[in-house]
Amino acid sequence: MEPKKYVSGKHQYTKLGPVTEVRTMSETKQPSAPQAQLQVDADEATSQGVYANLAGIMHTDTEFILDFLFLAPNQPKAKLRSRIISSPLHTKRLLSALADNVRRYEERFGPIGAREPK
Repeated sequence: MEPKKYVSGKHQYTKLGPVTEVRTMSETKQPSAPQAQLQVDADEATSQGVYANLAGIMHTDTEFILDFLFLAPNQPKAKLRSRIISSPLHTKRLLSALADNVRRYEERFGPIGAREPK
């Protein structure tokens, strides 16, 4: 299977099967050596992913902690599905990549309706 590559704004996307790699390009496009292709090795369970409908975010001066949770309807307790610990720089890059992807999603499918929880 050949990877599909495309560029949008400051981000370069490489899609191979269910995995999409996102790289943030520098603001000033300086000539650089070709980047090595990143290969991701994931076991079957990890490749399937997990569903989360709630997130919690905390930070210290050196890291961000992103908790992804599942909250079942009419239940007072959420289950932690995944925790990601990231540097501030990488978290900011993730924020930029998410904003870019939401923008492109809304251009294609229309606005995402944000509603307040009941």
